[in-house]
Amino acid sequence: MNHKPVFKSSQGRSEVLKVYDTILDKWLVPYEEMNINTSYGKTFIIKCGENSLPPLILLHGTSSNSVMWIDDIAEYSKYYCVYAIDIPGEPGKSEEKQYPLKGSTYFDWLNEVITVLQLKKVSFIGISLGAWMAAGFSSIYPQKADKLVLLCPSGIGSQRISFMFKALPLTLLGEWGFGKITRLVNGGQVIPKEALDYTKLIAKHFNLRTEPVPIYMDEELRQLRMPILLYAGDKDVLLNSKETIKRISGLLPHANVNLLTGYGHVLINLKREIIDFLLNQPIPYI
Repeated sequence: MNHKPVFKSSQGRSEVLKVYDTILDKWLVPYEEMNINTSYGKTFIIKCGENSLPPLILLHGTSSNSVMWIDDIAEYSKYYCVYAIDIPGEPGKSEEKQYPLKGSTYFDWLNEVITVLQLKKVSFIGISLGAWMAAGFSSIYPQKADKLVLLCPSGIGSQRISFMFKALPLTLLGEWGFGKITRLVNGGQVIPKEALDYTKLIAKHFNLRTEPVPIYMDEELRQLRMPILLYAGDKDVLLNSKETIKRISGLLPHANVNLLTGYGHVLINLKREIIDFLLNQPIPYI
Protein backbone atom coordinates (compact mmCIF):
# COMPACT_ATOMS: atom_id res chain seq x y z
CA MET A 1 0.00 0.00 0.00
CA ASN A 2 1.30 3.45 -0.89
CA HIS A 3 2.00 5.63 2.17
CA LYS A 4 3.69 8.51 0.40
CA PRO A 5 4.26 11.40 2.82
CA VAL A 6 2.18 14.54 2.38
CA PHE A 7 4.89 17.15 2.72
CA LYS A 8 8.35 17.33 1.17
CA SER A 9 9.92 18.53 4.42
CA SER A 10 9.06 19.31 8.04
CA GLN A 11 9.78 22.99 7.37
CA GLY A 12 7.34 23.01 4.45
CA ARG A 13 4.73 21.34 6.63
CA SER A 14 5.16 24.03 9.28
CA GLU A 15 4.79 26.82 6.71
CA VAL A 16 1.61 25.38 5.19
CA LEU A 17 -0.06 24.71 8.55
CA LYS A 18 0.95 28.12 9.90
CA VAL A 19 -0.99 29.79 7.08
CA TYR A 20 -3.84 27.33 7.71
CA ASP A 21 -4.14 28.67 11.26
CA THR A 22 -3.86 32.26 10.03
CA ILE A 23 -6.84 31.71 7.75
CA LEU A 24 -8.79 30.02 10.55
CA ASP A 25 -8.25 33.14 12.65
CA LYS A 26 -10.22 35.02 9.99
CA TRP A 27 -13.14 32.54 10.02
CA LEU A 28 -16.42 34.43 9.67
CA VAL A 29 -18.54 32.30 12.01
CA PRO A 30 -17.96 30.43 15.28
CA TYR A 31 -16.37 27.04 14.71
CA GLU A 32 -15.20 23.97 16.56
CA GLU A 33 -12.01 22.09 15.74
CA MET A 34 -12.47 18.34 15.93
CA ASN A 35 -9.96 15.49 15.82
CA ILE A 36 -11.42 12.02 15.47
CA ASN A 37 -9.68 8.67 15.23
CA THR A 38 -10.29 6.21 12.39
CA SER A 39 -8.62 3.06 11.11
CA TYR A 40 -6.81 5.35 8.67
CA GLY A 41 -5.44 7.70 11.32
CA LYS A 42 -6.52 11.06 12.66
CA THR A 43 -9.13 13.09 10.81
CA PHE A 44 -9.37 16.85 11.38
CA ILE A 45 -12.74 18.60 10.99
CA ILE A 46 -13.92 22.20 11.15
CA LYS A 47 -17.49 22.19 12.43
CA CYS A 48 -19.86 25.15 12.06
CA GLY A 49 -23.58 25.58 12.65
CA GLU A 50 -26.14 24.39 15.18
CA ASN A 51 -26.31 20.70 16.07
CA SER A 52 -30.06 20.74 15.48
CA LEU A 53 -29.60 21.54 11.78
CA PRO A 54 -29.26 18.80 9.13
CA PRO A 55 -25.66 17.68 8.49
CA LEU A 56 -23.63 18.84 5.49
CA ILE A 57 -20.14 17.53 4.70
CA LEU A 58 -17.65 19.58 2.66
CA LEU A 59 -14.84 17.74 0.86
CA HIS A 60 -12.02 19.77 -0.71
CA GLY A 61 -9.92 18.77 -3.71
CA THR A 62 -6.35 17.52 -3.91
CA SER A 63 -3.52 19.95 -3.11
CA SER A 64 -5.92 21.75 -0.78
CA ASN A 65 -7.57 21.60 2.64
CA SER A 66 -10.71 22.74 4.44
CA VAL A 67 -9.83 26.42 4.79
CA MET A 68 -10.69 26.71 1.09
CA TRP A 69 -14.34 26.98 2.24
CA ILE A 70 -13.81 30.23 4.18
CA ASP A 71 -15.94 32.32 1.79
CA ASP A 72 -18.82 29.82 1.70
CA ILE A 73 -19.14 28.14 5.07
CA ALA A 74 -20.77 31.09 6.84
CA GLU A 75 -23.71 30.93 4.43
CA TYR A 76 -23.95 27.13 4.52
CA SER A 77 -23.94 27.09 8.33
CA LYS A 78 -27.11 29.21 8.44
CA TYR A 79 -29.03 26.18 7.21
CA TYR A 80 -26.81 23.19 8.04
CA CYS A 81 -24.55 21.80 10.70
CA VAL A 82 -21.42 21.83 8.51
CA TYR A 83 -18.42 19.51 8.74
CA ALA A 84 -15.48 20.63 6.61
CA ILE A 85 -13.20 17.59 6.57
CA ASP A 86 -9.48 17.49 5.83
CA ILE A 87 -8.89 14.48 3.58
CA PRO A 88 -6.05 12.18 4.70
CA GLY A 89 -3.02 12.43 2.44
CA GLU A 90 -3.68 16.06 1.55
CA PRO A 91 -1.94 19.21 2.87
CA GLY A 92 -4.17 19.73 5.90
CA LYS A 93 -4.32 18.51 9.49
CA SER A 94 -5.53 14.93 8.98
CA GLU A 95 -3.40 11.78 8.73
CA GLU A 96 -0.28 12.54 6.68
CA LYS A 97 -0.36 9.45 4.49
CA GLN A 98 -1.49 9.24 0.88
CA TYR A 99 -3.56 6.11 0.55
CA PRO A 100 -4.19 4.63 -2.92
CA LEU A 101 -7.24 5.92 -4.76
CA LYS A 102 -7.87 2.52 -6.30
CA GLY A 103 -10.08 0.40 -4.10
CA SER A 104 -12.42 1.36 -1.27
CA THR A 105 -9.97 2.94 1.21
CA TYR A 106 -11.29 6.49 1.08
CA PHE A 107 -14.94 5.38 1.03
CA ASP A 108 -14.34 3.17 4.07
CA TRP A 109 -12.59 6.10 5.78
CA LEU A 110 -15.51 8.45 5.06
CA ASN A 111 -17.99 5.90 6.34
CA GLU A 112 -16.01 5.62 9.58
CA VAL A 113 -16.00 9.41 9.96
CA ILE A 114 -19.77 9.60 9.51
CA THR A 115 -20.25 6.72 11.96
CA VAL A 116 -18.04 8.34 14.62
CA LEU A 117 -19.93 11.63 14.17
CA GLN A 118 -23.16 9.65 14.69
CA LEU A 119 -24.72 10.99 11.51
CA LYS A 120 -27.39 8.89 9.83
CA LYS A 121 -27.88 10.74 6.55
CA VAL A 122 -25.82 13.63 5.19
CA SER A 123 -25.63 15.96 2.21
CA PHE A 124 -22.31 16.51 0.46
CA ILE A 125 -20.55 19.31 -1.36
CA GLY A 126 -17.36 18.06 -2.97
CA ILE A 127 -14.94 19.62 -5.38
CA SER A 128 -12.68 17.67 -7.76
CA LEU A 129 -11.16 14.78 -5.75
CA GLY A 130 -13.58 15.54 -2.92
CA ALA A 131 -16.48 15.25 -5.37
CA TRP A 132 -15.07 11.91 -6.52
CA MET A 133 -15.07 10.69 -2.92
CA ALA A 134 -18.58 11.98 -2.26
CA ALA A 135 -19.92 10.26 -5.39
CA GLY A 136 -18.13 7.00 -4.64
CA PHE A 137 -19.31 6.92 -1.05
CA SER A 138 -22.88 7.74 -2.10
CA SER A 139 -22.93 4.94 -4.69
CA ILE A 140 -21.87 2.40 -2.03
CA TYR A 141 -23.97 3.82 0.81
CA PRO A 142 -26.92 5.50 -0.96
CA GLN A 143 -29.04 5.22 2.20
CA LYS A 144 -26.61 7.59 3.95
CA ALA A 145 -26.55 10.28 1.25
CA ASP A 146 -29.31 12.89 1.17
CA LYS A 147 -28.22 15.36 -1.54
CA LEU A 148 -25.07 15.56 -3.63
CA VAL A 149 -23.35 18.67 -4.99
CA LEU A 150 -20.46 17.85 -7.35
CA LEU A 151 -18.13 20.65 -8.46
CA CYS A 152 -15.80 19.75 -11.35
CA PRO A 153 -15.92 16.11 -10.20
CA SER A 154 -13.10 13.71 -10.99
CA GLY A 155 -13.84 10.12 -11.96
CA ILE A 156 -16.64 10.78 -14.47
CA GLY A 157 -15.03 12.38 -17.50
CA SER A 158 -11.49 11.50 -18.52
CA GLN A 159 -8.45 13.30 -17.15
CA ARG A 160 -6.48 15.51 -19.52
CA ILE A 161 -3.12 13.74 -19.34
CA SER A 162 -1.64 16.24 -21.80
CA PHE A 163 -1.84 18.96 -19.15
CA MET A 164 0.41 16.97 -16.83
CA PHE A 165 3.15 16.92 -19.47
CA LYS A 166 2.67 20.66 -19.94
CA ALA A 167 2.74 21.38 -16.21
CA LEU A 168 5.77 19.30 -15.22
CA PRO A 169 8.37 21.57 -16.90
CA LEU A 170 6.69 24.58 -15.31
CA THR A 171 7.24 23.15 -11.82
CA LEU A 172 10.98 23.51 -12.44
CA LEU A 173 10.65 27.26 -12.97
CA GLY A 174 9.97 28.14 -9.35
CA GLU A 175 7.31 30.63 -8.31
CA TRP A 176 6.75 31.89 -11.86
CA GLY A 177 6.07 28.34 -13.05
CA PHE A 178 3.67 27.61 -10.20
CA GLY A 179 1.92 30.90 -10.96
CA LYS A 180 1.49 29.91 -14.59
CA ILE A 181 0.05 26.51 -13.62
CA THR A 182 -2.35 28.19 -11.19
CA ARG A 183 -3.63 30.58 -13.85
CA LEU A 184 -4.22 27.69 -16.26
CA VAL A 185 -6.12 25.70 -13.63
CA ASN A 186 -8.19 28.72 -12.60
CA GLY A 187 -9.26 29.26 -16.20
CA GLY A 188 -8.80 33.01 -15.99
CA GLN A 189 -11.10 33.48 -12.99
CA VAL A 190 -10.15 36.25 -10.58
CA ILE A 191 -8.98 34.57 -7.38
CA PRO A 192 -8.17 36.54 -4.19
CA LYS A 193 -4.42 37.11 -3.76
CA GLU A 194 -4.35 35.40 -0.36
CA ALA A 195 -5.85 32.25 -1.88
CA LEU A 196 -3.40 32.35 -4.79
CA ASP A 197 -0.43 32.78 -2.47
CA TYR A 198 -1.57 29.84 -0.34
CA THR A 199 -2.04 27.67 -3.43
CA LYS A 200 1.53 28.45 -4.51
CA LEU A 201 2.87 27.69 -1.02
CA ILE A 202 1.12 24.31 -0.97
CA ALA A 203 2.39 23.50 -4.47
CA LYS A 204 5.92 24.24 -3.28
CA HIS A 205 5.80 21.91 -0.29
CA PHE A 206 3.19 19.24 -1.12
CA ASN A 207 4.02 15.87 -2.69
CA LEU A 208 1.55 15.90 -5.55
CA ARG A 209 -0.52 12.82 -6.21
CA THR A 210 0.56 11.09 -9.41
CA GLU A 211 -1.96 8.22 -9.34
CA PRO A 212 -4.81 8.65 -11.86
CA VAL A 213 -8.24 9.06 -10.30
CA PRO A 214 -10.27 5.91 -11.09
CA ILE A 215 -13.16 6.42 -13.52
CA TYR A 216 -16.51 5.16 -12.28
CA MET A 217 -18.32 2.52 -14.28
CA ASP A 218 -21.85 3.18 -15.50
CA GLU A 219 -23.41 0.80 -12.99
CA GLU A 220 -21.68 2.60 -10.13
CA LEU A 221 -22.97 6.00 -11.21
CA ARG A 222 -26.49 4.63 -11.66
CA GLN A 223 -26.61 4.05 -7.89
CA LEU A 224 -26.72 7.83 -7.39
CA ARG A 225 -30.49 8.17 -7.18
CA MET A 226 -30.43 11.04 -4.69
CA PRO A 227 -30.85 14.66 -5.87
CA ILE A 228 -27.69 15.82 -7.64
CA LEU A 229 -26.37 19.23 -8.64
CA LEU A 230 -23.28 19.23 -10.86
CA TYR A 231 -21.16 22.09 -12.18
CA ALA A 232 -18.18 21.85 -14.52
CA GLY A 233 -16.13 24.48 -16.33
CA ASP A 234 -15.71 24.46 -20.10
CA LYS A 235 -12.08 25.64 -19.73
CA ASP A 236 -11.06 22.89 -17.30
CA VAL A 237 -7.49 21.88 -18.21
CA LEU A 238 -7.51 18.88 -15.85
CA LEU A 239 -10.77 17.13 -16.72
CA ASN A 240 -12.90 16.63 -19.82
CA SER A 241 -15.95 18.58 -18.64
CA LYS A 242 -18.06 17.92 -21.74
CA GLU A 243 -17.57 14.19 -21.22
CA THR A 244 -18.56 14.58 -17.57
CA ILE A 245 -21.76 16.42 -18.50
CA LYS A 246 -22.62 13.91 -21.24
CA ARG A 247 -22.17 10.86 -18.99
CA ILE A 248 -24.17 12.19 -16.07
CA SER A 249 -26.94 13.53 -18.32
CA GLY A 250 -27.24 10.15 -20.01
CA LEU A 251 -27.01 7.96 -16.92
CA LEU A 252 -28.82 10.16 -14.39
CA PRO A 253 -31.56 12.17 -16.12
CA HIS A 254 -32.76 13.49 -12.75
CA ALA A 255 -29.44 15.28 -12.13
CA ASN A 256 -29.18 19.06 -12.55
CA VAL A 257 -26.03 19.41 -14.68
CA ASN A 258 -24.41 22.67 -15.73
CA LEU A 259 -21.44 23.48 -17.98
CA LEU A 260 -20.16 26.94 -17.05
CA THR A 261 -18.77 29.04 -19.89
CA GLY A 262 -15.44 30.68 -19.16
CA TYR A 263 -14.71 28.66 -16.01
CA GLY A 264 -11.72 26.39 -15.45
CA HIS A 265 -11.18 23.73 -12.79
CA VAL A 266 -11.68 26.21 -9.95
CA LEU A 267 -15.36 27.09 -9.49
CA ILE A 268 -16.24 30.05 -7.27
CA ASN A 269 -19.25 32.23 -6.40
CA LEU A 270 -21.79 29.40 -6.60
CA LYS A 271 -22.95 29.23 -2.98
CA ARG A 272 -26.28 30.92 -3.67
CA GLU A 273 -27.15 28.39 -6.41
CA ILE A 274 -25.97 25.53 -4.20
CA ILE A 275 -28.07 26.64 -1.24
CA ASP A 276 -31.13 27.03 -3.46
CA PHE A 277 -30.61 23.45 -4.64
CA LEU A 278 -30.11 22.08 -1.13
CA LEU A 279 -33.17 23.82 0.29
CA ASN A 280 -35.61 23.56 -2.61
CA GLN A 281 -35.42 20.03 -3.98
CA PRO A 282 -38.23 18.15 -5.74
CA ILE A 283 -39.07 14.56 -4.81
CA PRO A 284 -35.91 12.41 -5.27
CA TYR A 285 -35.61 10.34 -8.41
CA ILE A 286 -36.58 6.70 -7.96
